[in-house]
Amino acid sequence: MLTAIIVAAGRSRRAGFDKIVARIAEKPVIVHAVDAFEGAPSVTEILIVTRGDRLDELKNLLRGRKKVKDVIAGGEHRQDSVKAGLAAVRQDARYVAVHDAARPLVTQEQIESVFLAACDHGAAALAEPITDTLKRVDADLRVIESIDRRQLFAMQTPQIFARDLLEEAYRAVFAKGLQVTDEVSAVEHLGKPVRLVANAEPNFKITFERDLPVADFVMRARQSAA
Repeated sequence: MLTAIIVAAGRSRRAGFDKIVARIAEKPVIVHAVDAFEGAPSVTEILIVTRGDRLDELKNLLRGRKKVKDVIAGGEHRQDSVKAGLAAVRQDARYVAVHDAARPLVTQEQIESVFLAACDHGAAALAEPITDTLKRVDADLRVIESIDRRQLFAMQTPQIFARDLLEEAYRAVFAKGLQVTDEVSAVEHLGKPVRLVANAEPNFKITFERDLPVADFVMRARQSAA
């Protein structure tokens, strides 16, 4: 059984607007993300982790989704919110997926591909190959060196793990006082391998307001082609 934890506890400080309820293709960003997991055959339940002051708002927004089992309060940092989600996962769940609510372009096919890789390897994540030229700079933004982009990937979500592995990784994170920005980083600290699933389709995170019209265009193009 696969439980999806969808993290929606941020305050959108960088964005300057409430990105998870901003609308693209006639629906809020978070609804697109949840609906992808709702329709994925491997997913048996969905947990939404959000701020305590918007529990009722998201419960109402997601009403009618059969796989959404609960909307719970998260914490100050992402890892606090994922920890809260893990504590609410049903006991018979064998795998856990973590996904950013601000990634509305995820597809059912991507979810299934990562899940199959996780079943084979215990840990898997969606990632995009880096295609830009990369430079390292100093504090004054002067170029110091070029970085070889071969074998470099930008991490995305979903990230899917055997439940016991992810729980072990998070116990270690909190026991050691570590700060991690994603679940792959937590598992890395255990010295365990994670298989990446290379993704060539748009699955970017809504970070700035300028991302909304691009996401809207992609979503509408997909809907027209369906």
